[in-house]
Amino acid sequence: MTEKRQTYCIVSPVRDEEKYARRTLDSVVNQSVPPDLWVIVDDGSTDATPGILAEYAAKYPFIKVIQRKNRGKRRVGGGVVEAFYEGWAVAEPYHHDFLTKLDMDLALPPRYFERLLELMAADPRLGTVSGKAYYPGPSNIDESFEGELISEHIGDDVSLGMTKFWRREMFDEIGGLVPQVLWDGIDCYKARMLGWKACSIDEPDLRFLHLRPMGSSDKGIITGRIRLGTGQWMMGSAPAFVLASAVHRMRHRPFVIGALATLWGWAKAGLTSQPRIDDPRFRKHLRGYQYSFLVRGRYGAMRKADAEGEARWKAAHPGRLG
Repeated sequence: MTEKRQTYCIVSPVRDEEKYARRTLDSVVNQSVPPDLWVIVDDGSTDATPGILAEYAAKYPFIKVIQRKNRGKRRVGGGVVEAFYEGWAVAEPYHHDFLTKLDMDLALPPRYFERLLELMAADPRLGTVSGKAYYPGPSNIDESFEGELISEHIGDDVSLGMTKFWRREMFDEIGGLVPQVLWDGIDCYKARMLGWKACSIDEPDLRFLHLRPMGSSDKGIITGRIRLGTGQWMMGSAPAFVLASAVHRMRHRPFVIGALATLWGWAKAGLTSQPRIDDPRFRKHLRGYQYSFLVRGRYGAMRKADAEGEARWKAAHPGRLG
């Protein structure tokens, strides 16, 4: 008896991506295992993006495009999640085994999704996974995979927000996405709280190009760093962890200014009493993981959390692991 093929769908919120859209579209349609469905939500683009999307949708039957009204500006965080859910409303009834949220400023290696499917098949506890983001270095004028690549240095304990690959079962168990800044970290913490694993993996078949610098899509990198600090407050992060995270970021551009921007975002959110996630269990888990991170390092905290989560996962999914 032939084993049922595992299926996956993609949902892509997009706005004003004429510069990058064709690179992303071409790298997905040429995957060794293409998606069963790709829902692209055009969130009010004012450039040539709608025409590019229409061109590809006419050529590839698995691409469906949704046009939203122009809200007047790009909205990251909650705005991205809002647009994502409009696409998910179309994709959800098909009940694919896996779901991807994919940005439209990426170039993926040809075996990207095939490799993610292999990783998911090998570990039933793996709930969300991604590859690693690199951006073209100064000498890589063709923005190719063969040229100079610079890592974005995102930790192994989260899947990356620009190309998240979720097991549908886990996505449902965590209640989907929270419509706020750092939604793409919250899902991983929620997953680990329930005993699932969450990670990103650096290997040749999973190294993708981020054609726009991370955090620069809305008013530049400094604004992105302030937004990161705001998200840490709203998520409920421990103050010691926020400070350590800001200091760590001094190793990367824009160095000191970027670190101070993160701390200002966190402090301003607290001073103005911005709302925080109203889930005591989640916040307790988050802070426990963060303090473990500070004591044991990223990999020690990750190993400890995954080991402790195995019993919870087995209890909720009897018979799935030996």
